[in-house]
Amino acid sequence: MPDESGLWQHIERTAAGLFADFGFKEIRIPLMERTELFARSIGEDTDIVEKEMYTLSDRGGGQITLRPEATASVVRAYLQNKLYAAEPLQKVYTIGPMFRRERPQKGRYRQFYQINVEVLGSASALVDAQLIFMLMQLMDRLEVGDVSVHLNSLGCPDCRPAYREALLGYIDGRVDVLCGDCRRRRQNNPLRVLDCKVPDCRKAMDTAPAMGDHLCEACRTHFKTCRAVLEQLDVLFEIDNRLVRGLDYYTRTTFEIQTSALGAQSAVAGGGRYDGLMAALGGPPLPATGFAIGLDRLVEIVAQSVPGAADSHQRLPDLFVAALGPQSQQHACLWIAQLADKGVWAEMDFEDRSLKSQMKRADRLGAAWTLIVGERELAEGALVLRNMLTKQQQPVPLETVVPALLEQLRTDAAGHPDST
Repeated sequence: MPDESGLWQHIERTAAGLFADFGFKEIRIPLMERTELFARSIGEDTDIVEKEMYTLSDRGGGQITLRPEATASVVRAYLQNKLYAAEPLQKVYTIGPMFRRERPQKGRYRQFYQINVEVLGSASALVDAQLIFMLMQLMDRLEVGDVSVHLNSLGCPDCRPAYREALLGYIDGRVDVLCGDCRRRRQNNPLRVLDCKVPDCRKAMDTAPAMGDHLCEACRTHFKTCRAVLEQLDVLFEIDNRLVRGLDYYTRTTFEIQTSALGAQSAVAGGGRYDGLMAALGGPPLPATGFAIGLDRLVEIVAQSVPGAADSHQRLPDLFVAALGPQSQQHACLWIAQLADKGVWAEMDFEDRSLKSQMKRADRLGAAWTLIVGERELAEGALVLRNMLTKQQQPVPLETVVPALLEQLRTDAAGHPDST
């Protein structure tokens, strides 16, 4: 809604400014892609592909899908445009809507908004640590407290098979208490059982084998480096063996930023490394990592964590013109256009209401100043400028009304640097 959009814009500007400080550039991706892209990248056995995607047939007989997430589209654009040929390392971000047909709940909608950040072309654990640090810096700039980093490693194709077998053996011993989805998925993707939110499944997996105990030497070193850099950057984190992420393309480092600001502990952001996705989509075997922030949920958290945040990011009119009579209204319309051209927001009443009604509206809008003009003021060549806070009034020459208003508003802004 209009009275909420200021907070959204503040968060988006803060994020874009922070990302620019770290050398990221914006990429804009389409709302629709071929369905095959998401099926191949996200995984056929995920809830997203199985249940949640909005898919339709186009006139050519192909299938297209409203994007359920951004990473696959970013990678597709990176590969299709061969960005890796000129400069393999690309740091990009995108902000926009995603679409999933899941049950609406607090902070979750079927059209929802995400902030996505991707680093393409680097396998370094230093990049993973820097992304997590940057994400925590964003929370700090937005004054969001009560956030914690949950961290895990998912290994790689070399070490994950052994862990998969150990996990599958554990699951098979408890299959009778698992939900239908977990029983079905345990063969194709047993890691997803760790991610199930059904209470009985979560309890059954409490003592499941940990991926950290099955990492190969390369993955162990990678994870150790990431943790060491986070410690040097004073980022507190918790090792979470159950953290597996919901998408098939993740490898090695995975993380979530969790908060209890909305009640139960929940994730506001998450991501990790997806070194195998490029090759899976037909590109060169280049590594990548990134994260996504649930913007809808972040807006709720900021609004709750920072009292008055929504109101503080609503711009108020600099001036209200109380024009009485048709001739005064015509003058007011011209002045408002000229002031807007100079970056000043002025409002007026178009219905020729009484001066008392117009002054009340100026108060409701929060205008700092009101310019009063009627037939007498026009005849005398002097208008009345009223300070809505102090109630003091001063004359403004009709012949130089716009320059005089600009001068007064600039003087006022200089004396009140926090004013709009």
